Amino acid sequence: MNEISAKAGAREWLGLAVLLLPSLLVSMDLSVLFFALPFLSADLEPTSAQQLWIVDIYGFLLAGLLITMGSLGDRIGRRRLLLIGALAFGSASILSAYAPNPELLIAARALLGIAGATLAPSTLSLIRNMFHDAKQRTLAISLWTAGFAGGGVLGPILGGFLLEHFWWGSVFLINVPAMVLLLVLGPILLPEYRDHQPGRFDLLSAVLSLATVLPVVNGVKRIAEHGADWVAAVSIVAGLLVGVLFVLRQRRIEHPMIDVSLFRRKEFGAAIVTALFAIFSVMGLSMVAAQYLQIVLGMQPMEAALWTAPSFAGMIIGTTLAAVLVRFVRPGVIIPVGLLVAACGFALVTQAGVDSGLATIVLGAGLIAAGVGSVAALATDLVVASAPPQRAGSASAISETGTEFGGALGLAVLGSVGVAAYRAEFADTAPEGLPLEVADAAQDTLGGAVAVAGQLPGEEGARLVDTAHHAFVSGMHTTSIIGALILGGVALFAAVLLRHVPPTTTKEEPADDHVAA
Repeated sequence: MNEISAKAGAREWLGLAVLLLPSLLVSMDLSVLFFALPFLSADLEPTSAQQLWIVDIYGFLLAGLLITMGSLGDRIGRRRLLLIGALAFGSASILSAYAPNPELLIAARALLGIAGATLAPSTLSLIRNMFHDAKQRTLAISLWTAGFAGGGVLGPILGGFLLEHFWWGSVFLINVPAMVLLLVLGPILLPEYRDHQPGRFDLLSAVLSLATVLPVVNGVKRIAEHGADWVAAVSIVAGLLVGVLFVLRQRRIEHPMIDVSLFRRKEFGAAIVTALFAIFSVMGLSMVAAQYLQIVLGMQPMEAALWTAPSFAGMIIGTTLAAVLVRFVRPGVIIPVGLLVAACGFALVTQAGVDSGLATIVLGAGLIAAGVGSVAALATDLVVASAPPQRAGSASAISETGTEFGGALGLAVLGSVGVAAYRAEFADTAPEGLPLEVADAAQDTLGGAVAVAGQLPGEEGARLVDTAHHAFVSGMHTTSIIGALILGGVALFAAVLLRHVPPTTTKEEPADDHVAA
């Protein structure tokens, strides 16, 4: 066993800067494609089914393989897995950029998802092993959280800029220089860590974890796109049943892929549940807010994306402030307060109107980002700190999987609630005398209402758009109220279960075995 200082030095902080690169890009690739989709669709002419696969395959495989890749990193070495993933991610980005047909683009996006699943848990588990001082680790994870969230904000902005000046493949090529930098600096700045007694890699557990996550995520996404139906229900139930088999196997085998006993620790389970519902609320509003800026306020996509930048500033403030305060204040206080700050942001969003609301929505989104940022940073820190250093990879994967589920559920559930509220409000206030087909299209979505309004005489079309705008804002208010209530409930949950967790101390953690580069 090598001696590792309790305090991280310049090499570790430089290594953290390198680790922020893949974290930023993994989340960026989840959002940047939405801007490129119209352009690549015009060029490659995919069918509607192929278009859905182009969008969904990345997130599906990313979520489905996180646990497997986290466990694999514990066994073969976290830096090794990270560098393998970086090479694969860069190569898949080039394939995606120059894909000549939809089939190859789907395959390249699948490879991106597999590679992405190696990057996320590897970065977080390396941070766990590089920073043994609790204060430094909390700050490092806070910066990692801000970077991961920043990718979702910067993706649309950078994507919009590139698409205005270059072809659609350029949104994928931005990954390549960062991956090259990681491949060059990673072996120099990042130490290698692995479990020296990992046991045999259980292939059946890997298959069961994938068969658990994919059907559940697929069912949730189907609800978001088509509403609840028997196909979605069967998919979710099937995934949950396989999940039961996965858990039972983890409890029986000598070297499990994840240590289910970790969930007996209150802070571990509470942190995962808290982060899941925090992301649930944020993702439920994000899609609605984007439509509000573009369709209701009439902004171009690039302008709307730029107005989301202040929320990134809020995220940085929240994560950094939490890392400082937790040195003196218990997480059981900071996390509930962060959730309540985010709830206040949702309450502010309910004051946004049809004709004015830009300042309100920007300020509300900033409060939400600051509150949820503080929660995500401390919850992630609690999760990785609860696990033994040699199982940091699998613990990080559990944390990331919970976040993925939270985002997917938020889009599906709160997105469906917003759509239902819009349709109900439109049905009550629709102008009289609309042709049946026009009324049906307008009641279906806000975009449909704006499209069919152009087919009507000027004043009649304007009334239809105004009605649809008011109905949409009403649905946004409903979604925001539900988000605020959920965060209030989770704040109470976190305050009770985390009340005994002490503030961060400078106590040195046991140094874990590591393998030198």
